[in-house]
Parts: sequence; structure tokens; C-alpha cells
Amino acid sequence: MLVGALVVAAITAFMARSLIAGSSAPRAQAQMAAPPVAGTEVLVATKTLPVGTILDATSFKFQPWPDQMVGGAYFVKKDGFDIKSLQGTVVRTVITAGQPLTQGALVKPGDRGFLAAALTPGMRAVTFPVENKNSVAGFVFPGDHIDLMLTQKVTGGGDGPPLAVAETIMKNLRVLATDQRTTTDVDDQGKTVVKSISMVTIEATPSIAEKISVARTLGDLSVVLRPLADNASELDAAIADGSVKVPDGKDPKAEKAFLDRAADQPSAGKTTFATGADVSRFQRRTVPGKAGTTTGPQPAGGGYLGANTGPTVRIARGNNVTEIPVGGKK
Repeated sequence: MLVGALVVAAITAFMARSLIAGSSAPRAQAQMAAPPVAGTEVLVATKTLPVGTILDATSFKFQPWPDQMVGGAYFVKKDGFDIKSLQGTVVRTVITAGQPLTQGALVKPGDRGFLAAALTPGMRAVTFPVENKNSVAGFVFPGDHIDLMLTQKVTGGGDGPPLAVAETIMKNLRVLATDQRTTTDVDDQGKTVVKSISMVTIEATPSIAEKISVARTLGDLSVVLRPLADNASELDAAIADGSVKVPDGKDPKAEKAFLDRAADQPSAGKTTFATGADVSRFQRRTVPGKAGTTTGPQPAGGGYLGANTGPTVRIARGNNVTEIPVGGKK
């Protein structure tokens, strides 16, 4: 009886082990197998896209979406659709992170309203003519930042030669378009195509837009291409003198938004200039005045304002002082 009990116990233990091992195998296989993903892949925003955002490769991605919720305006992944065709387009309405992109929410270059959508809130688009020799030989493309220089000759109503002067009147202006092109042209090999330009459209504040309209009537406007390093150095100077207020640093997104706004902020103050005397000793440094007047300083770099010898009488009419000789020779 003892031997029989041992045999029955061994058989029972073996059968129980077999049942446990057999039932665990299907469970392990079910955990390893991933359920198939159902739905159509549509293009969604990877982050919140405010109005005026220019899309790049990091702005969107394909994600499965329920078939019954796929709209006709969605960008669906299918044969022949090039995702790169959306790079450079501008957001017309706010798109939150994870929300599908729609055709009505984007404006492509060349479409109606593209410039209006690309403008930063509070800014204006201003177009002015330039000659190819005054536009860095065509090496200015949409998206670049430029300085604007005014070259003019000031006669002053005097008898001497006019004063030649060049002045940097605007800084850090963002180029929106060159002629009627809002994107950079590339050839079959992907290289940038350089073309002669006659018109430049830039983004400016309303005050700067007014100044550019006046500057067009004073002389010739020249485009000066800015390096990216200048934006960083000028930003450091603005922070040092307190012109801009830096966030407290607790919100990384707010700090990044501040840096982006500061880097694209145009300015019209602290201009620099150069006169003809700074280039040649035979040119003027001041505006020519009429002979016999002392309304301004004498030129340090050439020119003739007139000089009196002998006794004179000064007649002041407001700010205009005139010397009239009463004796001697002039």
C-alpha cells in the first residue's frame, strides 16, 4: 500500500507539472505578440504651432487616426505624397500639439495671403526698389536679416561741393521676399540659384515702415547682409543696458520665445554714418554753407564756406547769423 501511494503521488505530480507548463506557453506567446494598429496615418503637429509659424521637418509627423474621424482636409499618408512639400508653408490658424494639420490651416508660398500670414503680429511688410549692385549681387534670400543703408548728397544751398554721406538707418530687418519670390530657388542638384533682384520686401514696425518710405525719396538704398553672430552680440548689449527684459528663467518655453523675438526685432536707433572726408581728404565733412555766413562749423576735410576780412557787423535773425563787411576787402 505504501509503494502504491508513492507511485500515485509521483504520477499526480508529473501530470500537474505538465498541465502548468502547457498552460503557461500560450500566455507567454500572447504577451509577445503586439496587436495590429488600426486606422489611417494622418499628419499631426508635434508641438503647438501659433499663427505665422513657418513649418520645418520637426513641426509634424504621421500618426494613426481612427478611420471614421479622418476628414477630407487632412493630409493622409499615401503613395506619391511628398512630406517635404509642406516645409516652408505658414500656419494661418493655431494648431495645438497632436492635432491633425488641415489644408485650410496652412498657406503655401505664392498663395494669396501668404505674406499676411508670415508677418509677426504688430509688424508690416514694406517693399522698396534696389539695384543689383546695391543688393549684395543677389545673395539675399527670403529669411535673411539685413541692414539698410542710405547714400545721399546734401547740397545745403551753399556754393561749395555737396556733402556725400552714407548712413546705416535700419538694422536687423527680416527679408520676406525678393521680387515676387518668397522661397529660395534650387536647381536639380539641390544648389541655391542666385538671381538678380530689383525689389526687396522686409518686415518692419509701423514706425520703421514710415521712415523707409521717406528714405526712398532722399537717396539710394543699399542692402547689407548681416551675419547671425551680430544678432547674438546686439542681444547681449541690449540685455546689459536694460533695453530688453529677460524672463526669470523658470519657464524654458518663455525664455526661448523671448530669444526668438529679440533676435528678429528690427531697430532704427543708434545709426552710424560716414562722410566723404572719412574716405578722401579732398572731400567735405560738413554741409556747405553760403559765403559770408557762420551758421555752421568750417569743414575739416576740404570745401569753402567763405571768409571775411576786416570789420564786420553780425545780424542775427533767429538762428541765422549773417556777417556783413563794413570795411576792408572780402
